[in-house]
Amino acid sequence: MIQKTGHQSIEAIFFDVNGTLRMREPHAPTQRAAVQRMLALIGEKDAGDEFWDELNRRHNAYRDWAQANQLQLSEQEIWTRWLLPDYSGERIGPAAAELTLAWSERKGRAVPRPGAEQALLALKSRGYRLGVISNSMSSLDVPRSLEAFGWNGYFEVVVLSSAVKIRKPAPEIFRAATDAMAVEPAACAYLGNRISKDVVGCKRAGFALGIVLEPPGQPRADHAEHTVAPDRVIQSLGELLDIFPPRDPGASS
Repeated sequence: MIQKTGHQSIEAIFFDVNGTLRMREPHAPTQRAAVQRMLALIGEKDAGDEFWDELNRRHNAYRDWAQANQLQLSEQEIWTRWLLPDYSGERIGPAAAELTLAWSERKGRAVPRPGAEQALLALKSRGYRLGVISNSMSSLDVPRSLEAFGWNGYFEVVVLSSAVKIRKPAPEIFRAATDAMAVEPAACAYLGNRISKDVVGCKRAGFALGIVLEPPGQPRADHAEHTVAPDRVIQSLGELLDIFPPRDPGASS
C-alpha cells in the first residue's frame, strides 16, 4: 500500500535542479577562473566584449532552437556547430564538456537553495524515493553539484537532457526517469520552478502532482499563460513536508 497524500498516492518525488534545488550566485573568483579556463581551452590569451557578446547571442539562439524543438544536442555538437563553428573542431570538440561547465560558471558559483538539504533528508527518511530530472546543456554541471553538496545518496536516478537528448517539457524525459526507477508515473510528483517546462511536462507524462516553487520576493520563472495549472505552489522547500507525510512503513518500495 502507498501512503495517500490527499487524493494522490505518491511513491517517488522528482526534482528540477536549476532554480529549484540550487541557485547560482555571483562569485568573482569562480567567474574569473571560468573565463580564463574557457580562453585556455579555445587557445586564446584574451577576448574582448565583442567576442563574449557574440557567444551570448549564439548561445541564446541555440537555447531557443533547442527549447522550441524539445531536443538537446551533444556538447560537442553545440560548440562546434552553434557556439564556436569558426574554431577548429579538432580542438573544440574534445574540450566541449569543460567549455559547457565553464560557460555556466561564468555566471557564478552553484549553491544549495535554503532548506534543500533538510527537505531531501526528511523526505528520504519518510520513505519517498527521490530522483532528478533536469534540462542541462552540461553533462558535468549537475553531477558535480550533487557530489559537492553531498547529495548523491539522496537520489536513485539523475536524468539530464544532455544525456537523453530530450528537453522538458517533452514527456519522454520524465518517462525515462520513471522507467529507470521502475515506478509508475501516476505514483510520482515533480517539483520545479517553471510551469511551462516542469508542470506541463510532468502532467504530459502522467505524473500525479506537479508542484511549483515560487520563493517570496523573487519573480516567477515564466509568466506566460498556461492551460495546465500546478497542483500546488510553494514558497519554500520546507513546505514539501506539509504535502508529503511519512509513508506507510509497509508500503512497496
